[in-house]
Amino acid sequence: MAMLSREAIEALGFASVGQNVQISDRASFYGASRIALGSNIRIDDFCVLSAGVGGISVGNHVHIAVYSSLIGAARITLSDFCNISSRVAIYSSNDDYSGATLTNPTVPSEYTGVTHADVFLGKHVIVGSGSVILPGVTLEEGVAVGALSLVHKRCEAFGIYAGNPAQRIKERKKDLLELERKLMQNLQK
Repeated sequence: MAMLSREAIEALGFASVGQNVQISDRASFYGASRIALGSNIRIDDFCVLSAGVGGISVGNHVHIAVYSSLIGAARITLSDFCNISSRVAIYSSNDDYSGATLTNPTVPSEYTGVTHADVFLGKHVIVGSGSVILPGVTLEEGVAVGALSLVHKRCEAFGIYAGNPAQRIKERKKDLLELERKLMQNLQK
């Protein structure tokens, strides 16, 4: 995977870019002026970040793995230490599937029933490969989502969720909070 140079990253026109940002030259960005990137981020091949009016905010120490997408008009927030595994899809907009309206972006908005709702991933959230997160979802701090899960509602802190729809199956350890503290101390030396 070839990474963009700092100059190439800045030329994309992001709202902000931190330090040590690694972006594949095969990732795609739409609405880059509404995308804010923290420090120590890696965005892999074939990822798509498409920011609508709400924008996308990516915190520090975040990895977005190959083929993942963040798409929608409402705000999408990935807090510090989030890990998005491969082929994860996060949506902040959703078509009306009832048949009462037309669908797809080629149709003028007055004929569609698209809804928008912010999506928030708290610190230390990890989302397993192939999972889908729908509009309006909050994953509180420390949530882990198993592979191939469909998340359509709020997930409470330090829970492990899996399935379609995702259900809380057990508790997640909090040891990572101490590891974060040690890492941050070492980085400040």
